[in-house]
Amino acid sequence: MQHVLFYEVAGLPPFDSVVRSLQSSLNATLESFAPLAGKLAYLEDTGDVAIACSASDGVKFVTAESDADARRLAGDELHDLQTFEQLVPELDMSKLPTSVLAVQATRLEGGLAVGVMVHHGIADGKSFWIFVEAWAAACRGETPAATPCFDRSAIKLHIVVEIARSVLRKYTPKLPVVPEQNLFVGEHKRFTRRTFTVDAKQLERLKQSIARDGEARGEPLVRPPPTFVAVIAMAWTLFARCKTTAADDGEVFVLFLADVRERLDPPVDARYFGTCLSLCVARLPVNDLHGDCALAAAASSIQEEILKLAEDPRAGWEFMSLMKKTGIDMDRTMNVSGSPVFRPYDVADFGWGKPRRTEPIRMNHDGQVALVRDKDGRGVQVSVSLHQPAHMVAFKSELLELLESQMHSIN
Repeated sequence: MQHVLFYEVAGLPPFDSVVRSLQSSLNATLESFAPLAGKLAYLEDTGDVAIACSASDGVKFVTAESDADARRLAGDELHDLQTFEQLVPELDMSKLPTSVLAVQATRLEGGLAVGVMVHHGIADGKSFWIFVEAWAAACRGETPAATPCFDRSAIKLHIVVEIARSVLRKYTPKLPVVPEQNLFVGEHKRFTRRTFTVDAKQLERLKQSIARDGEARGEPLVRPPPTFVAVIAMAWTLFARCKTTAADDGEVFVLFLADVRERLDPPVDARYFGTCLSLCVARLPVNDLHGDCALAAAASSIQEEILKLAEDPRAGWEFMSLMKKTGIDMDRTMNVSGSPVFRPYDVADFGWGKPRRTEPIRMNHDGQVALVRDKDGRGVQVSVSLHQPAHMVAFKSELLELLESQMHSIN
């Protein structure tokens, strides 16, 4: 996971002072997040992989300078991916042992970028932002609200060790060499990426529209759909329309990873720091997402998968096999990461104000969508990656048309 946070010069101390503050507060934070200062190591005797910590371990902290303009980078809808990628640190994860955390602070024209990279093997998105929140609090001179829980036994599965070992044998048979899973990796430098914001009013109209269309389909909703379902239904519909035509007789798919901490029996502590995810895959005929009630159809399909997840939170833990089993076509699949419950603009204030912008850097799949809560805390920021520029033009056009039509229908 690679994220970059942009801050503008207003209120910023001198760069050297910023770096010292970031480093000292990171050092203090790692006292509670000690595994992040360790290494992911291969245990040859048992064939397991573990986080190994020693007194000589540390975190890679890079300082850099760039003539890129902070205001432009933080304000452009279209991503300057080449510059973005220079603002996050790199770690060689192709062989164990490997570090699991790296940080980069870059002085920009008119601002600052803080890039953070965390190995996905030890943390999911929720854990990532828990760490950033604690680090930012320490940098402000405050005590974090809660301490993380690294106890893997918190997940009460009697086969948890067997699961871990079977995954290692299946997908990393040449340990300590780690092959890159190329399922989501393509020519990402050629992708077109844009960020859109669905503000609070637009979000409310979207939910009302879905509920209304659900009633028209004979699927009345008890209440308007949750924010996650509404936004993903919208993005999936736009994705299908920019990639297909109504005459297409095939299917389109959406896959997303769901946090199952509270869904397991017994539930896992919300402070659990690790990867606690299960995969959901929804599918619909293309024609359903070109119809008048497309949003409701998409929302209903997504909600159905979430209900299945509630019945068996462990069903989607084996991501790769599930994707093969369902026979999805990756060229027609929208892949969702992040969540509207992630609030980077609220938690990433290091003492010089909220970030002007935050973006995930590693978006390698055609049709990948990344979500976080937006800057004002009431809407949703939607980052989109598409391979063909023409598809992005169509996606944006459909989005603007959709939001405008909803405004008129409510008025």
